[in-house]
Amino acid sequence: MDNLVKVHGSGGYDSDFSDDDGQGESSERRLKRKHEEEILQKPFHKGKHSQVAHRSFHSNELDREEARSRRAHLISMNAFERHKKFVGDYILYYGGQMADFRRSTVNDKKDVDVLRENHRFLWRDEDEEDMTWEKELARKYYDKLFKEYCIADLGRYKENKFGFRWRVENEVVSGKGQFQCGNKRCEKQEGLKSWEVNFAYVEQGEKRNALVKLRLCPECSFKLNYHYKRKEVKAKPKTTRSSEKNQEPKQKKKKKKRSSLSMKHKNKRRRDHSSSSSSSSSSSSSEESQDSDKGAEAGEEPESQSEADHWRGPAPVVEEKSREEEFDEYFDDMFL
Repeated sequence: MDNLVKVHGSGGYDSDFSDDDGQGESSERRLKRKHEEEILQKPFHKGKHSQVAHRSFHSNELDREEARSRRAHLISMNAFERHKKFVGDYILYYGGQMADFRRSTVNDKKDVDVLRENHRFLWRDEDEEDMTWEKELARKYYDKLFKEYCIADLGRYKENKFGFRWRVENEVVSGKGQFQCGNKRCEKQEGLKSWEVNFAYVEQGEKRNALVKLRLCPECSFKLNYHYKRKEVKAKPKTTRSSEKNQEPKQKKKKKKRSSLSMKHKNKRRRDHSSSSSSSSSSSSSEESQDSDKGAEAGEEPESQSEADHWRGPAPVVEEKSREEEFDEYFDDMFL
């Protein structure tokens, strides 16, 4: 019995498979097992806390989690909503009114306001010296206008005050100011007349003049000429090349008539000389025949050139109309 007690450890009923680490295991075996656990432990594994966490650790974790959620909320908002949130928080914590944070709109300007301030009826080289972005915007708008005819405002014609402006693209397409009356409140298309007006106006505190054209109906023309009559522009008579060509054969016919008359006078003289003497008649006839040959050659030369003349020099150059000249002839009736 004594031997049996010694084997089982001071008379206890221990087992090698017990759950307690300290019982039934030798010190060497325990050290070996701890060493193996340290080897098998991975770096990202956290150790087992045998004690309760401190209160400061708990509060730090809560603050960190709250900061993450707040940051995600701010990132999801756009700049304007974020600005409103910050302003609202400021008023909530420090007090105040929302009107104190509103921006003043007194100095705000639209593109239309900029154009009205910097527009020019006619741009000069002096106006382009100190160019700002406002002037460049007004200059770009000026380049898009069509400056053949003007649109007039005749509302104060009895005071001899008129308003003129250039046409925009839509008015050119619809024919306003050219095929329709140039008065902005009139749309008549019959009996239009073209007028040339010396437009005197004040711009940027400076007096200027501009010679403009506009087309008006008879009623609006009466309003324009209420105080004194302006200059009316009329279509010039056409001088085409066809008329010049028609005049050339007439000149040739006149030359032929003159040559035939000269031949008749020479024949009469020859008959008179033939009665006086035969010798003088023979000499005069030979001279007259030479003269007649020369006259015939002179009459035939303007009509058609001989074959030898073709080899004397280069062929005459025929002038062809350019596209610009053809357009000018086409638009002669339109632009008076």
